[in-house]
Amino acid sequence: MESLSFKDIVHRDISRTFLNPEEFGEAHTVNGKEVTIIFDDIENVGREKKMKSTMDGLHVRQYFMFISADDFGGPLPAQDKLVTVDGKRYKVVDATDESGMYGITLEANRSK
Repeated sequence: MESLSFKDIVHRDISRTFLNPEEFGEAHTVNGKEVTIIFDDIENVGREKKMKSTMDGLHVRQYFMFISADDFGGPLPAQDKLVTVDGKRYKVVDATDESGMYGITLEANRSK
């Protein structure tokens, strides 16, 4: 029996547990590719990302998602890079690589 390192186990658990549709994951289209991600509003609040309003009837809404680095298909996205989720464009506010899973805060302007 092959012994796996902790990093190997964590990487395997990304798809088997964290992003498993029967556990936490949900199917969405990210940058034109159907993948499983997690939208996490609790994590978003925990990272102190809040809705910002402007006087002109627009507000900025932030979303936080976890996506496998492999499914994202590229390097960790830089701040201000545009990402498309389910046909809507968002700007990257912040992104971290958490052992093979990207935690990405997205922002979009929306009208009230």
